[in-house]
Amino acid sequence: MTRVRTWTVAVLAVSGLGLAACGSSASASNSTSGSSTASTAAGSPTSSVPIGTVADPSAAGTIGTEPTITVPPGAPPTQLESKDLIVGTGPAAKAGDTVSVQYVGVAYSTGKVFDSSWSRNQPFQFALGGGTVIPGWDKGVVGMQVGGRRELIIPPGLAYGSQSPGSGIAANDTLIFIVDLVKIN
Repeated sequence: MTRVRTWTVAVLAVSGLGLAACGSSASASNSTSGSSTASTAAGSPTSSVPIGTVADPSAAGTIGTEPTITVPPGAPPTQLESKDLIVGTGPAAKAGDTVSVQYVGVAYSTGKVFDSSWSRNQPFQFALGGGTVIPGWDKGVVGMQVGGRRELIIPPGLAYGSQSPGSGIAANDTLIFIVDLVKIN
């Protein structure tokens, strides 16, 4: 089991939070403002989870090579932030899809990599919106197109909260991921 999935299961077991309820959410993008809010797969609004735009994104890099994450200056954001570094040309991911991604994750507090599918040389596969990953991924990957690269800055409330899931992620840490959408299965 991958580190992301293991941490998610551990946090759910320890905290007893009902994160699965967040799993049916999807985001609808607003291309003019750069933000979006969460809504259900049927399109009716849920408790609004704003998604802001990463103000100072990492370099786009090249699809097929591990990206480098740059932690933006200043305090971490309090809401989920998302920025397409490379817009894909394939179909867009939606809640209910099983997706394969390559990713690297960095703790905002330290700027150090805590996990990377690139280091295992194997994409990570999960059911989008299924609650098997942290809520920031279930919300932040929706709408990505195959062949695209997106940076996500995920506040603690959509990551691991007050629980430290293990080495490299402190309690209440904001996480930064760069995710490449390899395919929709």
